[in-house]
Amino acid sequence: MTNKYRSKTVVGSIVFFALTVLACNNDTSSTHPENKAPATDSPGVFVPPDTSTIPHDPFGDMVRYGRDLIMNTAHYIGPNGTAGKYLGNKMNCAHCHVDAGTRPFAYSFFSTHARYPQYRGRENKILTLSERVNNCVERPHSGTPMPLDCKEMVAIVSYIKWLGANVPVNQHVEGDESLEIEYPNRAADPKKGELIYAEHCVSCHGKDGAGQWNADSSTYTYPPLWGKWAYQHGSSPSRVVKLARFIKANMPDKKATWQKPFLTDEEALDVAAFINDDRIHPRPQKKNGSVPDYPNVATKAIDYDRGPYADTFSEMQHKFGPYPPIVEDHKARKLPVIW
Repeated sequence: MTNKYRSKTVVGSIVFFALTVLACNNDTSSTHPENKAPATDSPGVFVPPDTSTIPHDPFGDMVRYGRDLIMNTAHYIGPNGTAGKYLGNKMNCAHCHVDAGTRPFAYSFFSTHARYPQYRGRENKILTLSERVNNCVERPHSGTPMPLDCKEMVAIVSYIKWLGANVPVNQHVEGDESLEIEYPNRAADPKKGELIYAEHCVSCHGKDGAGQWNADSSTYTYPPLWGKWAYQHGSSPSRVVKLARFIKANMPDKKATWQKPFLTDEEALDVAAFINDDRIHPRPQKKNGSVPDYPNVATKAIDYDRGPYADTFSEMQHKFGPYPPIVEDHKARKLPVIW
């Protein structure tokens, strides 16, 4: 299954959704050769270490706490957090970084520690891993940064380091990015996506996209997808392609896997377009709106929906597609193809 418009990322210079969700380790600054979605028996997918191998020493204690923070973020650092009140909503990191960042093609943490510090196009600067964690606290979670040396930050970074300890520096491993998809020669269609959402998504995320609370409303069983408490505009999952890749590998929950996706590429793009259609689904905006995302237009993600751009395509086409003409234009003019 080959296609000259198969998605790529661009090595060393920027960005999923994130996402993302859209995501901490899914940068828009990496470039890879075109490749196919993994086969169901792909032997190359990274296998994370078992939690039973976490050492029983001070470092191991921090690793275990870091994993607990990823799984139960709202409890510890949410609006009513027991260790600090940094998040602006009650989502957990694990809502996007599934299974505490150990599920392949679900914004995993496999190679995150190996690849930071790293250039980020959205900020147009080199970020440390701790700064990138705060980047997620601020954007998907509409929060305020944690002190870089606080126990919670050190614990999260320690967990991510332990998880990817066997990944070579500056290297990717299979499963650390989002699942590759092919792009049709049409725009993603929110109207078609609305029908898919009604059939496959509404039972978990609600007709109003508000998600589903757990028993005591301390966090979500299924997170909100739009509205006041959802992820912010500009975060990885707010971009159609980044969200579609995540959906393809993981949704509907308990039906799809990366080995056996449930939706087609076009269906994943259409439902992502419906969820992220700002004309009908408002979401939180960045607190410091005076600082633009992607100030360097050469490293702006193709599916980011606010100009200016290094090309002449409209904001609507950048958001919804069709993407192949944009890719062709960037290749012809030797501009980066960044997702």
